[in-house]
Amino acid sequence: MSGVEVAAVLVGYLAGAVSPATLLARRRGIDLRDVGSGNPGATNTARALGPWAGVAVAVLDVLKGLLPAAGFGLLDHRAGLLAGVAAVLGHVTSPFLRGRGGKGVATAAGAILGSHPLWAPVVLLTWAVVLLLARWTALASLCAAFSLLVLAVVADDDVLWAAALFGIVLVRHQRNVRRRFEARRPGPGLQA
Repeated sequence: MSGVEVAAVLVGYLAGAVSPATLLARRRGIDLRDVGSGNPGATNTARALGPWAGVAVAVLDVLKGLLPAAGFGLLDHRAGLLAGVAAVLGHVTSPFLRGRGGKGVATAAGAILGSHPLWAPVVLLTWAVVLLLARWTALASLCAAFSLLVLAVVADDDVLWAAALFGIVLVRHQRNVRRRFEARRPGPGLQA
């Protein structure tokens, strides 16, 4: 790894580790761990503090991925990719939150915007269409991340980067998916 790439990973990780949701909630005397999903992200912030607070957190979370990816990408493409992935990892494993972070979707969206802005509309459209049809945020996020991987494979460009982002989103949403299917499973003595 070059010096620029090491710096990209460190800066990206630290930028991602800062939690706007937690900071905003604390200013209002609320601990997000005690609200809704307990997740320090935009959706749970909207539940706890209202929709405008959720929008503000979403924008800031996108910027956490966008700025490091785009900034280091100006110096070196690979450094930009590393900075974006590191920002997402920082978001989901924030040392400031004792390793508990958000799902990483908004920060991943920022990383995509910063590294592959032409792919971002396809990923965003996938997320919006699935959310509209299924009304399930986790499924929309997984489909959007998968669409990024498909784009990378089709373009034969930055496939490992896309796979890393998809993998993070998949791992962070596995509990949501499991919970959703367990809730639909029939109880004892009932036929499926």
